[in-house]
Amino acid sequence: MGQAILIIEDEATLAKNVRIFLERDDYEVRVAESAEEGLALMDVFRPDAVVLDFNLPGIDGVEALERIRAIDPDIKVIMVTGHGSVELAVEAMKRGAFDFLTKPVPLGKLKVLLEKAFGEARRDSALEYYQRKESAEADLDSLLGESAPMKALKSMIRQVLEAESGLRDADAPAVLVLGETGTGKELVARALHFNGPRKDKPFVELNCASIPPQLLESELFGHERGAFTDAKDRKLGLVETADGGTLFLDEIGDMDPTLQAKLLKLLEEKTVRRVGSLRDQRVNVRIVAATHRPLEVLVREGRFRADLFYRLRVVQLELPPLRDRGGDILRLAEHFVKSHAARYGKRAPTLTPAAQNALTRHSWPGNVRELRNVLEQAVLLSPDGRIEARQLTLSSNAAEVAGASPGAQAPATLAEMERQMLSRALERSGWNVSKAARELGLTRDTLRYRIEKLGLADVSR
Repeated sequence: MGQAILIIEDEATLAKNVRIFLERDDYEVRVAESAEEGLALMDVFRPDAVVLDFNLPGIDGVEALERIRAIDPDIKVIMVTGHGSVELAVEAMKRGAFDFLTKPVPLGKLKVLLEKAFGEARRDSALEYYQRKESAEADLDSLLGESAPMKALKSMIRQVLEAESGLRDADAPAVLVLGETGTGKELVARALHFNGPRKDKPFVELNCASIPPQLLESELFGHERGAFTDAKDRKLGLVETADGGTLFLDEIGDMDPTLQAKLLKLLEEKTVRRVGSLRDQRVNVRIVAATHRPLEVLVREGRFRADLFYRLRVVQLELPPLRDRGGDILRLAEHFVKSHAARYGKRAPTLTPAAQNALTRHSWPGNVRELRNVLEQAVLLSPDGRIEARQLTLSSNAAEVAGASPGAQAPATLAEMERQMLSRALERSGWNVSKAARELGLTRDTLRYRIEKLGLADVSR
C-alpha cells in the first residue's frame, strides 16, 4: 500500500468516487461522513493526508482542520467546499491547510495536489533527517580524543557554551580557532554552533582562501542588481544568509585587507552593506573564524589588521597537532578503520602491532585529515582482514603500498589504487566476481558497484 488518506465528506457519492479513484493509485483510503467520525478514526488510523469538506454537520471543517493539526501538524490537509471563495481559501491556508479545492472535485487536480503534498513531506522529512544528522555529528563527543590537550580543549568549549547560555542572542562573542591544517577546526566551529543557543538557526561556512578576492566581497556581503557587469539580479550574501545563526570563516588569514575592514564593521556595528547599495542591513550573526596561519606574525607584517585580530580573538581556541595527542592516534585510527569499512561494505580489519607502531611513530604533518586518508586506503588494501605496516602510505613506504619496487611511482589518487587492487583480484579470479569479492573481503554487490563506478572491464574478452 502507498500513503494513507482520510476522506471526511458527508456527500456519500462524492466520497465513494474519490476513494475509488485514489485506490487505483494504490493509496490506502478510509472514509468518514463527519468530523467527529474522522477524528475518532484517527485514533487507530493515522493518515498522511486528509481530504476535508468545509461544510460538515456538527463540527465544521475549520474546527476539524485545527483539531487535525493539533493531533499531527505534519498531516497535509486539502480543504474542499461547494461554495468556493477567496476568503475561504485564505482562511484555510492561514489555519494550516495545504491547499484548497472547490466542488465538483477535479480528480486529476486532487491527484496532483496529493503528489505535491507527499513530495513536500518527503523533502521536509529528509531535511529534518539531515539537520538531526548534522547536529549529532557536531556533538562534543565528535571531537574524539582523551589526551590532555583534547580534554582541555573540550573543557574550554563547554565553558564558552555555558557562558553563552546566559547571554542575549545578539551578544555571542566572536571565536578564533587556531590549529595546523587537518586538526579539525571546522568540527570545533560546528560544535560551538550546534550545542549552543543558535543550534536551530543557519550554520554557514566559507573558505576565504578558495575564492578570489574580487569575488569574495560579493559572496560574503551580497550585491544589488547592476552593481557590476554580471550583477543581473540582487544577491544576498552569506552574512545575511546566516542571519540569526553562525558564519564560519575558514582560513581568515588569507582574507584581503579591504575585506578585513568590512568584516570589522560587521563585528562592531552588526550591519552589512551589499555591493552597490547605499543602505546598511542590520544582522545578528555570530562569527567563528579559523586559520592555520600565525595571525600575530601577519599583524606585525601589516598583512592582517590588528583591530580585526583583537576583535576576533574575544575567545581563542587552539587545536593540538596530532603528534602531541599521544594515545589519541590509535583511538582515532580504530574509529576511522570502522567507519571506512562500513562505507565500503567490508568487515573492519585489525591493525597489526607493527601497523600500530608505525602510526604512533609517524609525525603526521597533515594531522587528523592525513590519518583518516591513510586509513581509508589501508582498509581498501587489506583483503585478509589485517592492516600491515607496509599497507600504510606513510612518507617512508608509499612505493611498497602500491605493490611496486622501491623507487617506482605510486598511483596518484586513491581511486587509482583501488582500481589497481580490484583489477588484480579480478584477474587472479579469472573475473569471477564472487571469488574476487571473497578474496577482497567485500560483498558481491559491493564489488559489482565498485567495478561499475570505476569503469573496470574484462579486457580478456
